[in-house]
Amino acid sequence: MAKLYCKDLQLMAARARLLAVEAVYTAASGHPGGSLSAMDILTALYFNELNVDPENPRWADRDRFVLSKGHCTPALYSVLALRGFFPLENLKLFRSIKGHMSGHPDMRHVPGVDMSTGSLGQGLSTAVGMAMAAKLQNRSNRCYALCGDGELAEGQIWEAAMAAAKWKLDNLCVFVDVNGLQIDGRTADVMPTEPLDKKFEAFNWNVIKIDGHNFEQILSALDSARSFKGKPTAILASTVKGKGVSFMENQAGWHGKAPNEEQFAQAKAELEKTIKELEGN
Repeated sequence: MAKLYCKDLQLMAARARLLAVEAVYTAASGHPGGSLSAMDILTALYFNELNVDPENPRWADRDRFVLSKGHCTPALYSVLALRGFFPLENLKLFRSIKGHMSGHPDMRHVPGVDMSTGSLGQGLSTAVGMAMAAKLQNRSNRCYALCGDGELAEGQIWEAAMAAAKWKLDNLCVFVDVNGLQIDGRTADVMPTEPLDKKFEAFNWNVIKIDGHNFEQILSALDSARSFKGKPTAILASTVKGKGVSFMENQAGWHGKAPNEEQFAQAKAELEKTIKELEGN
C-alpha cells in the first residue's frame, strides 16, 4: 500500500475518530478521551510507518505494535479496520458478547493485534521483548509501543526502559501520549511524571518531543527514530485528550464514559464537518 502523507492522514484520522466515537456510543461503554488523543499517532503508524500486511496479519517479518494503554481500543480498532485488517462492520460489535471486539485488545481473535494488553505498564515490557527477539533472530522488523503519560507512574515501565537501553534496542520506538489527564484528573496532581524528557534521557534513551497532532512532526520523528542507532527512542507527543470533539477536549471526565444520544449527535456533527472540510481541501 502506498504511504499516506499529511493531508490524507488528517482525513483518515478524522474518519477514524468518527468510527471510534460511534463504537463507544453503540456499546454505551468505552474510553473515548485517550483514544481521540492518540488517533493521529496511530494513523501515522498504520498508514505511513508500519511494515504490515492486512492480508497476512501474522507475517513473521512484520513490524510489531503494542498498545500499552490497552483501554484505547476504540482508536486501535478503528485504524485497523480502515487499514483493511477486518470489515468496518465489526466495529458495531465493540464490547459486545456477540463478537471479539473486546474493550482491551485480544491478539487471539482480532487480526492486526500483536499483543493482548490492558494492565497498565506491561505493554512496554512486551515491546522490549519483541525488539530483543528481532535482534537475536537478525530480523529487520521494528517494534513500536504507545503508552499514556499517566501509565508512566507504573514502575514496570522504567524497568523495561532500563532493559531496552542496556540491550541498545534501536529497533524499538515508544510513543508517549502526553495529554496531561487520566481517569482521576490531571496527571500532574495524581502522580507527577514530568519532566519526561529528562527521565528518558537519564535512562539512556534517544528522546524527541513533538506536537502529537501535527503529522509533519510525527512523520519527522519516526524518520529520526528509524535512523538513530545504539539507543531506543521515546517520542513524547503533546496531545489533547478528546481531540476533535469540542466538549470532550481536555476533560478528564471523558476518560472512560460513553456519550448519550444528544452528545453523540453533537460529536458526530462536529467530526462529519471536519471530514467534509478535509475532503474539500
